[in-house]
Amino acid sequence: MRAFYHPDQALHDPQQYMRFGRVVPPKDLPARTERLVAALRGRGIEPSVPAACGLDPVHAVHAPHYVEFLQTAWDNWQTLPAERGPEAWPSTFPYWSGRPDQDVRPPCPATGFLGQLGWYLGDLSVPVGPNCWISTLRSAETAVAGASAVADGARLAYALCRPSGHHARADRASGFCYLNNTAIAAQHLADRGARVAILDVDAHHGDGTQQIFYRRSDVLTVSIHADPDRYYPFYTGYTAETGDGPGQGANLNLPLPHGSGIGAMEQALSTAAARIRDFGADTLVVALGFDAHRDDPIGVLDLTSRDFARVGTAIAALALPTLVVQEGGYAIDAIGDSLGAFLDGISR
Repeated sequence: MRAFYHPDQALHDPQQYMRFGRVVPPKDLPARTERLVAALRGRGIEPSVPAACGLDPVHAVHAPHYVEFLQTAWDNWQTLPAERGPEAWPSTFPYWSGRPDQDVRPPCPATGFLGQLGWYLGDLSVPVGPNCWISTLRSAETAVAGASAVADGARLAYALCRPSGHHARADRASGFCYLNNTAIAAQHLADRGARVAILDVDAHHGDGTQQIFYRRSDVLTVSIHADPDRYYPFYTGYTAETGDGPGQGANLNLPLPHGSGIGAMEQALSTAAARIRDFGADTLVVALGFDAHRDDPIGVLDLTSRDFARVGTAIAALALPTLVVQEGGYAIDAIGDSLGAFLDGISR
């Protein structure tokens, strides 16, 4: 198995997170990468540092005006009055119609930076600090490197991406995510001629990934996640969302009741596998989150670290060239063991 990670991804160090109406310490800590790298090395896997690949793979998924905003947000924040906070953080949010036939919004109509913050940062979990862009870019490059490895013949590759990506839409950051690494990797593989299925097993619905591919028939998106009725991202992830227009039937959501354990997860994985086979995928991208762990501080599912070996085994049974893209997981003391168990399962 090949693995990829860039040390610059640990530079992103958010200082703020809004939860239940309070500003609390953030959950996406740089220490996450230390535990995951240690888990790789504990199994004799030394991650390669991805090469710079430019912005073309990013622009294949994200609107250029949004990418430019991310690149310049920190510098623009410095031009605001001295009472500004430690990171760029929005205070207004525009209305969005929720229309599935809209692939991307137009550029922000407001030229002022405060207005742009609310247009491009979708919630209060995506502050932009001094190293946010460099870590975000390196995370996307890590996903591209993993996708290139699979396209070049690797049967299994792992992209240790941080910040995560699956909540990032084509033109908006949210849920700790700025660029959608999973979607960027899937598009890179599709551009190389692969018929790609995405399987998201993070505890949260991959709303950004769904939005990016929702009107397309060439990429299948499947998400297994906690029921969003009372759980982030709240507004997407329901079974009725099956795609729009040309993409009708190419999106499958499998929400799990809160408190579900490995039994319900395996049943959903079986359903997902059947759809992936029916789709005729020849390449698989797995959006892997460990926030389904029972100890996760923002989780509502009940998997143990050892259960992720069974998740890996179920994915391996698809017998497809597979890129695993790291998404969430915030129980610092559990994510290393969870990754190790998953690798044991998927490598059998």
